[in-house]
Amino acid sequence: MSTIDLYAVLGVDAHASVDEIRAAWKRSVADLDPTDPKLNVFNQAGAVLLDPARREKYDAEVAAASAATDADAGAAPVAETKPAPPTSAPVSAPEAVAKAPAAAREVPTGLLAVVGVLLVAAVLAAIFAAGPIGRALPDRGVPASEQRLGDAVTAAEKAAVPVLSYDYRHMAQDEKAATAQMTPDFAKKFESLFALIEQNAPATQSVVAVQVVGSAVADSTAKTVDVLLFVNRPTTKKGQADPVVYKDFVTFTMKASDGHWLVDSLKATPAA
Repeated sequence: MSTIDLYAVLGVDAHASVDEIRAAWKRSVADLDPTDPKLNVFNQAGAVLLDPARREKYDAEVAAASAATDADAGAAPVAETKPAPPTSAPVSAPEAVAKAPAAAREVPTGLLAVVGVLLVAAVLAAIFAAGPIGRALPDRGVPASEQRLGDAVTAAEKAAVPVLSYDYRHMAQDEKAATAQMTPDFAKKFESLFALIEQNAPATQSVVAVQVVGSAVADSTAKTVDVLLFVNRPTTKKGQADPVVYKDFVTFTMKASDGHWLVDSLKATPAA
């Protein structure tokens, strides 16, 4: 089971210094409104990575999760070496944390905006509710309530590729793969929106892949779980030699149906 990549959230390398992380955090939150759900995400990342003890613990948990995943896949676990915590004096969590309110296929910006109205953005009050870094790590014996959240996040990560990606050479196949991850009601709404892409994709020869960088629980109710995904979308079009990588925050509202978690709505916004 993957964990959220806090370094990727702030756009820094795992070997980044305290000063580099602080600068990246400040850039990330500089233009955000206090009610913007992404503020809490950046603040949480900064709070962990700017605290030497919490950063060391986070790095260890990520390494353990990575080793467990390799073992499950039949590969020999590889010990992941992380840099030692910076030797400078401990720093406090970002000042804004205390002030923040509690809380392989292209989807064009226009389409994302249209789909966005289907879901009212939830304030991420429980952004790390499912574990120390947003997800329950393997073999931790988590309570049933947390396992439920973990299952919803896993399903959202799995759905991200077919739902958010496509290839102009097999649009019908891509649409079928996407709607298979959705509730019947949302599938009907998605089909009408996907038709717009299907009209234009062959002319532009658009191919969009999706890479899930990280994930976290944003909110949950008795029937649904909102999952925030950090995704990269390498996009190629006719005449382009190299793909352009778009970075987005995507919130899937996952709904349990006959023992499976399905996408019931989504909202996407650019990460930068």
